[in-house]
Amino acid sequence: MPEGPTLIILKDLLQPFKHKKILKVEGNSKQPIEQLQGKFLQDVRTWGKQLLLCFSGFTLRIHFLLFGSYSINEPKENRAPRLSLHFNNGSIFIYAASVRFLTGDLDSLYPWQADIMSDQWNPARTRKLLKEQPELFICDALLTQELFAGSGNIIKNEVLFRRRLHPLNKVKDLTPKQLSALIMDVRTYSFLFLQWKQKFELRKHWCVHNKSICPRCLIPLKRAYLGKFNRRTFYCENCQILYHKDLK
Repeated sequence: MPEGPTLIILKDLLQPFKHKKILKVEGNSKQPIEQLQGKFLQDVRTWGKQLLLCFSGFTLRIHFLLFGSYSINEPKENRAPRLSLHFNNGSIFIYAASVRFLTGDLDSLYPWQADIMSDQWNPARTRKLLKEQPELFICDALLTQELFAGSGNIIKNEVLFRRRLHPLNKVKDLTPKQLSALIMDVRTYSFLFLQWKQKFELRKHWCVHNKSICPRCLIPLKRAYLGKFNRRTFYCENCQILYHKDLK
């Protein structure tokens, strides 16, 4: 699943299509995508893991879900696009994603303060909402889009390792200092993620995601599907401390 930093890269790739007219629309989406033909793309925005293509009077929301992907100008072989938009200067191809039309002001529809890549991101808001959910596992907190819009499995695994926190700690188990540091590191790591991905070197910076040995302790990492989201989690039982005593 593309995470927030990847959507920022996609937004930048789509800038040449702004203010361009859609000449042809194709795809297997069940949404009325034919109405896009002849429309001008006015803006490209993102919220978390969602791509927002803005037109006069409506917005097309594209959510890449678990297996969504995209290509620019060249279609992928043996893949049927959910949506393809053709302009006079190139094409956008979207695969295995959710496509939905939105009406209304995006500033009313989306809490931009939750978006970890946004200039409007507000850590105080996130902290307040977390404190209202003391029983929430932190592995779930980092995947909850209302709290950390744009955070995904890579960010979750890497940030918990950086903060030396076991994924099955609950919000109530962290000290105020630990909670603040966790919130801020989601933001910090997300921009490192963006920087590394822009250089095509993200994977070489992974410490635990898809790894087998802890780089700190040099012992095997644990791999499990944890929390209510049941997402694949990599962690070290030695250096990532579990403060939640009920699970020890």
